[in-house]
Amino acid sequence: MKPTLDENKPIFVQIAENIEDEIIKGNFKEGEQVPSTNQFAAFYHINPATAAKGINRLVDEGILFKKRGIGMFVAEGARVKLIRKRKQEFFDEYVLPMLQEAKKLDIGVEELISMIKGESRTEQKGATEDDGQN
Repeated sequence: MKPTLDENKPIFVQIAENIEDEIIKGNFKEGEQVPSTNQFAAFYHINPATAAKGINRLVDEGILFKKRGIGMFVAEGARVKLIRKRKQEFFDEYVLPMLQEAKKLDIGVEELISMIKGESRTEQKGATEDDGQN
């Protein structure tokens, strides 16, 4: 888990995202117990209510489930659900804006794919070197 917190994002969101990251990486496996609210609070030096808010967010999403008197556990299918969620967020936050900007600049799909693969950079570098020789 990340020992530091970002000042620009709510702490409870970061707690939830850090738990999600650990589930995606396989450090918290399905059926395994996650650290308690008090353990998160002590680790991050935050109020236990804030840690609980982050954990409860994951409970509401079906990522974690409570065993009364025992603690919180990773739900079955949580990793797949999180990867699906993160892919959608990646598409919404990065791919869509990139496609909109590419459209404004009249960059076609093939050119965009080429750029992503790094081929465009190599071609541009080669063209610059050729221009310098003339």
